[in-house]
Amino acid sequence: MVMRLFAAIGLPDEVRPQIARLQRGVAGARWRPAENLHVTLRFFGEVGERQAEDLDAELAAISLPPFTLNIGSSGWFGKAEPRALWLGVTPSEPLLYLQDRCERAARRSGLEAETRNYKPHVTLAYLKGTPEDRLRRFLERTAHFRIEPLAVTHFSLYRSWPKRGDSNLYQKLADYPLG
Repeated sequence: MVMRLFAAIGLPDEVRPQIARLQRGVAGARWRPAENLHVTLRFFGEVGERQAEDLDAELAAISLPPFTLNIGSSGWFGKAEPRALWLGVTPSEPLLYLQDRCERAARRSGLEAETRNYKPHVTLAYLKGTPEDRLRRFLERTAHFRIEPLAVTHFSLYRSWPKRGDSNLYQKLADYPLG
């Protein structure tokens, strides 16, 4: 059986409503449900069962003390055609270390190396036909948005299923404690 997997830091329940209040006023935005909000560390893609077991063992071996995560600012991906709206995550040394270890775990499990540069973020919406002026107004409206620093005590392995409509279903498969 093949599974679509990714490693991420899930956001605490008390933070999700703060972010969800921002999700309005952008034409063409398909807002992510609050329960799907997370900071992706590494998207692994389609992975077979045996490879998923290897990946799980590699992720479980990652050692790092707990750290804090800072979320604020906003932006979008896609210069010619905006495709995703996001909240920025400050790229701290511990976060980048954890992301690098997830990348190494993927390679040791036989997955291809990620070719894109890592930009930590929380995806708020996928965009289709969104005018840039609406995005600029959203950035102005959210310019001073900040969340209190979040304690990161673990990260998780998730499975993703596409579903009809605008979002995927996510299932947490494993938690990996830090410290």
